[in-house]
Amino acid sequence: MLSGSRAAGWRRLAALTAVFGLAACGSATPEAAPASPVFVPGSATPGPSAAVATPGPSAAASPSSAAACGVFPADSVWRADVSKLPVHRSSAAYVSSIGAAAHMHPDFGSGTWEGAPIGIPVTKVKPGQQTVKVSFEYASESDEGPYPVPTDAKVEGGRGSDGDRHVILYDAAACKVYELYAAYPSGSGWRAGSGAIFDLRSHRLRPAGWTSADAAGLSVFAGLVRYEEVAAGRIGHALRITVPRSRNSYVWPARHAASGSSDANLPPMGLRLRLKASVDTSKLPRQARIIAEAMKTYGVVVADNGSPWYLSGAPDERWSNDALRALKELQGSDFEAVDVSGLMVSKNSGAVRPG
Repeated sequence: MLSGSRAAGWRRLAALTAVFGLAACGSATPEAAPASPVFVPGSATPGPSAAVATPGPSAAASPSSAAACGVFPADSVWRADVSKLPVHRSSAAYVSSIGAAAHMHPDFGSGTWEGAPIGIPVTKVKPGQQTVKVSFEYASESDEGPYPVPTDAKVEGGRGSDGDRHVILYDAAACKVYELYAAYPSGSGWRAGSGAIFDLRSHRLRPAGWTSADAAGLSVFAGLVRYEEVAAGRIGHALRITVPRSRNSYVWPARHAASGSSDANLPPMGLRLRLKASVDTSKLPRQARIIAEAMKTYGVVVADNGSPWYLSGAPDERWSNDALRALKELQGSDFEAVDVSGLMVSKNSGAVRPG
């Protein structure tokens, strides 16, 4: 079995080579932004509050002082209830292109696969952790840092892997996540394809057209299924998925496209889909049911190219792989794309309108 994350890396590499004519070997590297990324607002047009993206402080990107250190503030688009939003006018075409008959695949669990934990691991940063210099292949679209990478930082796929090699660092004290893609130790520091730093108390989005450690320019951490949330009985945010092919555009809150195709039937990066309310999840095992309920309420976000309906999560020995496998009963036709543009305050902010 090829994991969704590893498949994503190779698909991103193939697209990069095809579009830009670049040669590469070894592990996959993230795509540079297409020459003219297209912002697609869905089936509604953003109001006059939308503004041109500019790096640096802005009112739309100001931190929420009342926010706890979770997955962004309570009024973040990641935490928005999308269960009552209108179905996107292109929903049927999007679902068909992702795979209406393809089944969901939880790309995480307990134990190991090919000698490595299953999923995208999160390393918790200890207070006072020493920072290191990280050099980037795509430095112009990466946050310079420094990054608090411990010597024992967990690498997706293991230290010897040649896949996406995400390194996700969660600093609860600073309420930030530091995210690296294609990360390798290098001397006293690290080298990576790309990197991004997210303040979890802020609505700030990356500059328009910028990648992150994810193809969509979003936080990987924000969309992971994590055991602690499921054990508490509720996931309160959208989840991250991969799709076989995307098109050369992105929708809010994504900031980066990862394709050379203009096919309107293909989903853009950042597309939100939800599990249909009519899908009966009551008989699923508890772990699977809580995840499915989150997909009904908060939906899933198209974050990278890879295998169809691959759902990202963090490995944990407390996962029941048998329970997670029950999610494979779900298939593409159980989902529908939704139009989130009506929630938008500004295309440069992750905040949603009140109400």
